[in-house]
Amino acid sequence: MPSESLRWKTLEALRNSKKGKISFGPHSWERSEDILGGYKETISLSPQAGLILDRLGSSPLQTSCFLDSSSGHSSPGLSEQTTDSIVSRESVSDIHARALQVECEKNLSDEAKDEDPETDDSEVSSPLPPPAISLLSPKAMEITGRIFKIEKEYREKAQVALRQRQEMQEKFVAELVSSGSEQLKRFEEFMELKRRQEFQSIRDMMDRETKESIGRQEKLKEEQRHRMKILNLRLREAEQQRVREAELERQRQVEGMERLRNLNTIQEEILQLNQLLEPSSQTKGDLPSASLSSYSTRGNQLCSQVSEVVRKTVEGSFPSMEDMTAAERALHEMRALIRLLQEEVARVQEHKKGEEEALKKQAELQVQQEAQKKAAQLAKEKARRKGLQNSAEDTTLRWYKDLQDSAAQCAQSFEQLNSPKDIQTKKLKLELQKAANIPISQIASNSGSQLREIFDKIDKLLAGRSVGSGGKSVSTSQHPQGLDFVSYKLAEKFVKQGEEEVASHHEAAFPIAVVASGIWELHPRVGDLILAHLHKKCPYAVPHYPPMKDGTSVEEYQKILGYRVDDSGIEGQDSFLKRMSGMIRLYAAVIQLRWPYGSKHGSAPHGLNHGWRWLAQMLNMEPLADITATLLFDFLEVCGNALMKQYQSQFWKLILMLKEEYFPRIEAATSSGQMGSVIRLKQFLETSLQRGEIKPPNGQLSSGFWRS
Repeated sequence: MPSESLRWKTLEALRNSKKGKISFGPHSWERSEDILGGYKETISLSPQAGLILDRLGSSPLQTSCFLDSSSGHSSPGLSEQTTDSIVSRESVSDIHARALQVECEKNLSDEAKDEDPETDDSEVSSPLPPPAISLLSPKAMEITGRIFKIEKEYREKAQVALRQRQEMQEKFVAELVSSGSEQLKRFEEFMELKRRQEFQSIRDMMDRETKESIGRQEKLKEEQRHRMKILNLRLREAEQQRVREAELERQRQVEGMERLRNLNTIQEEILQLNQLLEPSSQTKGDLPSASLSSYSTRGNQLCSQVSEVVRKTVEGSFPSMEDMTAAERALHEMRALIRLLQEEVARVQEHKKGEEEALKKQAELQVQQEAQKKAAQLAKEKARRKGLQNSAEDTTLRWYKDLQDSAAQCAQSFEQLNSPKDIQTKKLKLELQKAANIPISQIASNSGSQLREIFDKIDKLLAGRSVGSGGKSVSTSQHPQGLDFVSYKLAEKFVKQGEEEVASHHEAAFPIAVVASGIWELHPRVGDLILAHLHKKCPYAVPHYPPMKDGTSVEEYQKILGYRVDDSGIEGQDSFLKRMSGMIRLYAAVIQLRWPYGSKHGSAPHGLNHGWRWLAQMLNMEPLADITATLLFDFLEVCGNALMKQYQSQFWKLILMLKEEYFPRIEAATSSGQMGSVIRLKQFLETSLQRGEIKPPNGQLSSGFWRS
């Protein structure tokens, strides 16, 4: 049917139209898609809508009535009904339905133009009022109703989707606003943080600069304090140095004044002694003029030497130690000259007396003999009152000379070993010397088995048996002169230990002495060599005061007296007295000790009788300044207890005589600057006489050895 074909054409036109190309599905609303999203045209009603509706009304299957507003032909009921339905539909439908309807009308008008080109354009293009539409076809109404129903459903779905999308957009906008607000807050917080950080960094920088400034100030203050401390320290050191220098200067002044007083005392004594050398009426008849002139000349020379030293001090300086040594040496020499003069005068007087007695008559021989006896007694009494011996007894001097000769012969016997020509002999000499010296050097305050091992080793060496030395075995039998060499070196080492070890440590005298006594007992030759070395280094152990012979230099004479003389000069008096003290202490320990492990019985090889002889001869000789008091004190402190037990009352008589008669001579011979040893001896004598005993020495008790 024509109407059916027109419908299909209409639908085809709608499908080919822009609206028809819009694709939508039943689930578009679920995806929140807008059905008319792609359509952007403005919705309007086509001017040819009336023509299209007229053509559609000519169809027999439907009744259409198009009423023109100008002609006034219309069906009031249908028109009102249709108008009401359109109005109602327009009121129900939204903009999407109106747009679809307008598009359909436009398409229909376009199609009508194509079919009737002769239609007047002016008529078509003229504006017409919207006609009232009445659809008479039930099929069309049904389709239209369905379309409207479907459109309504889609509109509802679109509205729901639109509301959901609006809600989502509102929610998104709210979230975006909230996020923006939060971001703005975070940005403001970040900016605030940046501002605080910048402020904190500026404050930290200022604090750091302040701390650095304070640190620099503290460092400057510390440096200033350090500089002040160093300055104060330097000032204090300078003050201390000044005080030390002042103290040293004061001490030098005190010592200088003391030396000056001693020098004046020495000069006074030398001048007094020099007056004794002047020729007098008594000496002119006793001595020849040449002898007196030589004594006087020498005395004047000594006075000139001392006067030269004194002259230096008058010029404004104190005497030095060298000056004092020279003055003391001159004093000793002056005393020696006086002793020589007195000895020579005594000899001349005795000789004259003998000649006078020889010239007397034979008849008066008996009387002369008696007179000589009386004269001798008077001479002895005079010597006891006026002066003592200046030298040892003849028997003592012979004994001394025999010992020195024996030692010289022993030293000469191993001359070949002393200057070896081959290396083997030189090595043997060194090994023998080590074997002799090392055991004695090991003797200290030991006792018992240790001393016994040392003694056995020395005894084996002297017996010609092999002993170990430095990891090697050596024996005196390896060389013909080996025994003499070892005996000489052993004796020399024993005396050297007294000179050095005992001088520093007094207790060491007893262990050294007990080993020496045991070796002396088994090997007497070693004992004689010990005495020879002791007498050579300490002539006061004889006792013997060697006189100064003509042509002997001062240095040689000092060596004979026991002083050490080297390139630096003569040793000081303190060092000399210390060495003499050590050797006398060793000698005093030897004469009272005996080796406790020996098999021999009887007296010791060099017993207490030799100590008694030494003490008696010392008291029969003129005292020497410093030396006599020092040696008597050391000897009695070590050996006094043993002599007291041995000689009892005789010993105390000797001590009393020493205190009352001999001690004033010691004081008279000692200057004011040399009274230390005299005071010690005086206190020792007074304490011993007051207590009635002499205590044993400490070293003897600690060593565990008893006197023989």
